[in-house]
Amino acid sequence: MPLPKNVRNTQDACTTFFDPNAPIQSSERTLPHWYQAGAAYFTTFRLADSIPQAKLNKWLEERTVWKNAHTEPLTDEKRSEYEERFPARLQKWLDAGSGACVLKEQNCSKIIADAMRFFDGQRYHLDAWVVMPNHVHAIFQAIPPHTPKGILHSWKSYSANQINKRIGRSGPLWQKESYDHIIRSPAQLNHYRQYITDNPMKAGIKVPHISK
Repeated sequence: MPLPKNVRNTQDACTTFFDPNAPIQSSERTLPHWYQAGAAYFTTFRLADSIPQAKLNKWLEERTVWKNAHTEPLTDEKRSEYEERFPARLQKWLDAGSGACVLKEQNCSKIIADAMRFFDGQRYHLDAWVVMPNHVHAIFQAIPPHTPKGILHSWKSYSANQINKRIGRSGPLWQKESYDHIIRSPAQLNHYRQYITDNPMKAGIKVPHISK
């Protein structure tokens, strides 16, 4: 599908990856978060109603049991198992299209797409991205002093305000917490780029806003 004329390809910008020898900050709420200055990230943020709460609670319980049985550092095999059982399964649920899916309305999806592109090259480098009906995937690299957490907050806060105004609703639009993953290598970067490109096709839909 052709892109709007103001969409540009920035896929050569994210070239700094996870450095095991460099300082790292970590935090954990519902999901684990690792932050390293200058690293490229793959992130997913979703609408608040995109996964039924009972289903999410069960997922969280299973994840807690698994993590208690597997301590860091994980082997490559166990890391792959974790990715398949938890983040990948969550992505499949999102692709099933639960909730009101307000982003399937083109003018709503354009709001978040425009917000993501607005400071590209100033606060961050935006790589591949896609706006799905109930969630967003993006690869980006923060430009110091800006941080991944601050960038995601900015995207979500602005778009929530504008989308709520447009459709005449109030209250939280986005799930508070986002999934984020530090990209470890060029091969992993290409994997996530391909995942983003393939996501609409695998979900059996067409989307108006996706990078090329």
